[in-house]
Amino acid sequence: MPSIRTLLTATHGRGRLDWTDWVTYGYLFLGLILMFGPVLWLVMSSFKTASALNEFPPRFLPYGQKSVTLAGRPDEAPVYRVKLPDGTTREMAELRRIGIQATMVDPAHPEEEIKVNIRDRESVREFRLATENYTELFGKFDFGRFLWNSVFITVVATLITLLFNAMAAFALSKYRFRGRRTAFIVILATLMIPPTIILVPNFLVASSLGLLNSPWGVIWPAVATPTGVFLLRQYMLTLPDELLDAARMDHASEWRIFWRIVLPLSAPALAVLAIFSVMWRWNDFLWPLVVLSKTENFTLQLALNAFQGELTTQWHFLLAMTVLTLLPVTIVFALLQRHITTGIASAGVK
Repeated sequence: MPSIRTLLTATHGRGRLDWTDWVTYGYLFLGLILMFGPVLWLVMSSFKTASALNEFPPRFLPYGQKSVTLAGRPDEAPVYRVKLPDGTTREMAELRRIGIQATMVDPAHPEEEIKVNIRDRESVREFRLATENYTELFGKFDFGRFLWNSVFITVVATLITLLFNAMAAFALSKYRFRGRRTAFIVILATLMIPPTIILVPNFLVASSLGLLNSPWGVIWPAVATPTGVFLLRQYMLTLPDELLDAARMDHASEWRIFWRIVLPLSAPALAVLAIFSVMWRWNDFLWPLVVLSKTENFTLQLALNAFQGELTTQWHFLLAMTVLTLLPVTIVFALLQRHITTGIASAGVK
């Protein structure tokens, strides 16, 4: 089997790039830009200040207002490039501004004050990472609690989903009983029901069980998914029945067969379902919005919505928090992505 390096460097021409290679690499590069360009722009924008985000035209790199510390002043003063009456320009710091008149000083000689019209100056920009967008999240907002709520709901719901779907798939793939095909068709038919149709019944059931304003109210209503049952059933159909019969001859219980034989052999399909479940639960917004009304129980997605006010939106905090919410899903995908192709390909082969 050729290595990844061989596949990436292979060409149609002998020792040189053919025109088809240029087209292929151009197409791949375009796809790379279209897929990861917005993500990279999001990361760069999360390090911009609130004023930098409002600039037009927007810049890709995070540039901020240059500032200096003057003697006897606790706060930093913004720096501008000022056009002087003699036609020269000089970088000066602003002490104060009244209307269209600004009092400027040379940072090297702060005792000499000059009054200039604000039209005769322009701000000096410099590359600056606004790391306070991330650090202030933990001070001004209860980001740790929101993160813990999302992690708890996602991890617990994913584990329960894997267990319930695997048990249902095991029964539908390895047991012979009357109505098995009908039960499988009914499970698949639920895929055609829009989630909004069952939103009110689910809410009434959660309310009657006392699950409102509780993470378990978010977890339980969707622990069994038809997509997961279908994926695992198709994969378990590829497992040889002789292996299970041999385990039964050794007096292994059905639970032991399921736990010690079927689950380990279904690891690729379980990994695929785990990725899907993490993405579903982590990005879920509608159902947590219905079930959770107390701020201390909010997930990260609900907390992101809280940054949007009626009059103003704190975009710098919103972008920083969006980047942080993308990290767990990215890490899970990076760890389990090698199982995706194997799991999906094997699930489609009977």
